[in-house]
Amino acid sequence: MSTELMAPAAARQQLVAASTTQQGAPAAGALYLAFRLADEVYAIDILRIREILEYNLPTSVPMMPPSVRGVINLRGAVVPVIDLAVRFGREATGVGKRTCIVIVEVQHEGSTHILGLLVDGVNAVMEIGADSIEPAPAFGTRVNTEFIAGMARVDGRFVIILDIARVLSIEEMAAIRSVGNKPNSGENHVD
Repeated sequence: MSTELMAPAAARQQLVAASTTQQGAPAAGALYLAFRLADEVYAIDILRIREILEYNLPTSVPMMPPSVRGVINLRGAVVPVIDLAVRFGREATGVGKRTCIVIVEVQHEGSTHILGLLVDGVNAVMEIGADSIEPAPAFGTRVNTEFIAGMARVDGRFVIILDIARVLSIEEMAAIRSVGNKPNSGENHVD
C-alpha cells in the first residue's frame, strides 16, 4: 500500500478497476479503499463505496450534528457530508489539495442511505486477507472501538478497518434522514 495520497481522479480510476475485479472474480481477500485522516490510515470495504469526488464546499444546513459539514447535490440527490475527524472527536478536517469526499452506502433500519465522508485524501485500493485482520483493540486507538471492524498490518503499518454502518449514531442518522427530505437548493451541483 502506498503511503502517498492520490488525486481524486486517480483514486476514482483505481476504484472502478477494483470494483470490476471484486465483482468479476473471487479474490484471496476482500478489497478495501484506504484513506487518511490526519496521520492515520483507515479503510472501508470497497463494496460500500460508490465513488470519490473532488472536494466541493458543502451547503451548510442549520441544526445538524457537528460532524455533518453540510450537503452536496449529487446528480439531483441531496447527500449529507460527514467530517469523519469530527465524528471521531478530533478537530475538523482542513481542506487541502488532496481532500476529497468518499461517497458511501450505509444500511440503517432497512433503508440504504448515501453519504459523503470528508477525508484528507485517498491512498489506494488494497486487498486484505481475512487472516490478516485482527479484532479491534480495547485501547490504543483514537477512534471509538465500536467503529472498528478490525485492524490489519499492511507494509509495516496498522490500517484501521472501519465498520461504516456503526460510524454514525442513531441521532445522526435521524438528522441526516431529515436532510434528505428537504427540497434541493440546486447549490454545489456535482455531476
